[in-house]
Amino acid sequence: MSTNNKSVIDLNGNKDEQNGSKIDLIKNIIFGEDIKAYNSEFELLKADILEKKKILHELIEEVKTDLNTAIDSVSTDVNIRITALEEKLEDRIEQIDDEKLDKNMLGNLLIELGEKVTKK
Repeated sequence: MSTNNKSVIDLNGNKDEQNGSKIDLIKNIIFGEDIKAYNSEFELLKADILEKKKILHELIEEVKTDLNTAIDSVSTDVNIRITALEEKLEDRIEQIDDEKLDKNMLGNLLIELGEKVTKK
């Protein structure tokens, strides 16, 4: 009898596997071949979505690279323009200082001329 109990226990251990196959059998009876077609379509959709996701990530990286390049270009251009403006400003300040100096020199020359005229 003990041998019979042991074989019964083994059968009970496989009971979950039998229930799983029974469930699959019931699914096939109810849904038939449609479930296989749906699973196939879902797999195709999943693959398509993953491919499109990959493409989008590649496009995002490409746009990111392009934006970084454009930002660097704009930054370089702005720095060049700022440097040019600083140089123009320095030149203009020197020119204004020279004009003021010329006025002072002109005033001194006029004073000297006036003194020479009065001495004669």
